[in-house]
Parts: sequence; C-alpha cells; structure tokens
Amino acid sequence: MVPVGDKSSTGSSSAPYAGGVDHNPKERLKECCRKLVAFMCTQVGVGGLVVGYAVVGAFCFIQIEGQANDTQQNAVIALRQNCSVGVWNATSKYNVFHRNNWTVQVGDALLHFEKKLALIVKKGYDGKTTQETWSFSAALMFSLSIFTMNGYGNVVPKTPLGKAATVVYAVFGIPLYVLYFRNMGKVLAQTFRWLYTWVYQCSMEDKVGGGDLYNQQLPQKSRVIVPSTACLWVLVAYVATGTVTFATLEDWSYMDSTFFCVTSLCKIGIENFVPVGSVKDTAGVDHSMKLIIKFVYLLLGMGIIAMCFDLMREDVQVRVRNLKMDIGLCFEDIRLRAVAVYRRRNSFD
Repeated sequence: MVPVGDKSSTGSSSAPYAGGVDHNPKERLKECCRKLVAFMCTQVGVGGLVVGYAVVGAFCFIQIEGQANDTQQNAVIALRQNCSVGVWNATSKYNVFHRNNWTVQVGDALLHFEKKLALIVKKGYDGKTTQETWSFSAALMFSLSIFTMNGYGNVVPKTPLGKAATVVYAVFGIPLYVLYFRNMGKVLAQTFRWLYTWVYQCSMEDKVGGGDLYNQQLPQKSRVIVPSTACLWVLVAYVATGTVTFATLEDWSYMDSTFFCVTSLCKIGIENFVPVGSVKDTAGVDHSMKLIIKFVYLLLGMGIIAMCFDLMREDVQVRVRNLKMDIGLCFEDIRLRAVAVYRRRNSFD
C-alpha cells in the first residue's frame, strides 16, 4: 500500500496515464475512428451509410451529367429547322401552281427528317433536356438501381466521365449494399422470429389451457422455427402494400404496380416502370415526400427479402435434417425386416 503522505509515488503513477492516453490527440483520434468504424458496422450505421451513399451519388451524377451539352437535343432542333427551311423553299419556289413538284420536294424533306430523327431516337433521345432527365428523383433512383443491381435503364450516363463515375460508384456501392442486405436481414429475421414465437406461445397457452402446463410441455430453451409459408405471406403482404402505394402515387394500374414491385424486389428492373414522379405532382414538398416513400419502400423491401431468405433457409435446413432422419429410419427398418426374413428362412431350413 502507498502511504497517504507520499505524493511522489502517486504523482509518478498517475501522470503517465493522464498524459499518455487521455490528453494524447493521436490516441483520442484513433479511439474516435474505432468507435466510428464500430458504429458503421452496426445495422443503424450501415443503413444510414447506404442512404447517404445514394444521396451523395445522386448529387454527383446531377453535377456530372447535368452540365453536359444537349448534343441530341441540339441535333433535333437543327434537323427540325432544316426541314422547315426545305418545306418553305419548296413552297416559295413552286407555290400552288406546281402541286406535284411541291408534293415531291416536301415529301423528300419530311422523309429525310424522319430517317434522321429515327437514328437519333435509337441512340436514346426521348425529347427531354439534360436538366429534365437528371432531376434529383431520377438521379436518386439511378444511384439506387446501381448498387442494388436493379438496372432500370431509363436513365443512363452519356458522358465519359459519367460512365467512369458509374463504374467506380458500383464497385464501392455493391459491397456496401451486400453488407446492408446481410445486416438488415439478420435484424428483421430476429425480430420476426421473436414475434412469431410470441404469437405461437400465446396460441399454445390458449389451446393447453394454462401457462404452467404449457411450460411443462414445452421447454424454455426450445426454438420455434418460422415456417416458409409465413415468409411467403409476408412477401405477399408487402407486395400488396406496394401495389396500393404506387397505384396511388404514380397513377398506375394495379397490375402495373404489382409488376413493378415484383420486378424491383426480384432485381429484374424493367425500364417501362420506374417511379420518378407522377405528372400530377405540382407541389415540391409533396413530390419530395413521395420520393422518400418510394426510396424507403425499395430499401426496406430488400431487407425483407433478406429476412425471408434467412428464415426460409433455416426452415429448409430443419426439413432436410428431418428428411434425412426419416430416410435413415426407413432404411434401418428395411434392413431389420430383411434380417428378420433371412433368419426366418434359415430357421425353416
């Protein structure tokens, strides 16, 4: 024991600790970094990181592609002007007294316009300017479709820098999404398993007629396996919720809404149905709220898919194990029967 009056010993033992850890900027920075990394590996941290990654990607693609020149738009404008000039020259030259010549020349000008416009449309022209194509909602859905591997294809980068940014964004975004997929699936699976166990125990208590008798029949450490049918019902309910939601927000039919929900959650991604905002949107706040609903629905849906995979995998493992035991018992029964028949024949001989 150190005497109370001996200040040299206490000072020498406490001074290095105070100056070595608590007041060392490098150690404090390392500790903060460790805590930040540990938080980012949690479910909340990964979810926030995915949302932030999508929002940052949307602003980056807007900045890259939004400043690009409207080459196709300018080409269509020039083509339209040339067609108008050709029609006007034919009208001023032949007037109404040379109807056949006027018709031939105007037809040639319109046919040339049609062929050139068809080539531009095949290259991706849809009549929208770059600013209209790369709105925030469209850029956010484009970012989400990259790292979730949906690939709707309605909005694509056209500049070399945008294509290179898409490659880099996918390289870092897909592993982040896989981490989110696994973590969110585990959290939702544990939550749903607890809820299903609670409902199962309540139903068993009602059937048995008493909590004490139920506790005697079912051990406390027994684990309830969620059946695959329950997971399928959860998926059906979630798709039905999305069907009603998108039919209301996007003014789609129920069949189109169901088609979009199933193809998006299954990572198919069809270009014809992409939720980038309804034409009826007039208020910016309303449109932002709709965008948040769509974004949350898709991200949460991926987590529910992961949850169902986890629960169904556990159910399949239990079923395969039981099937293996049944097959083993069946073969053992056949072997015993064969041995009994063989001994019976030998006894007769």
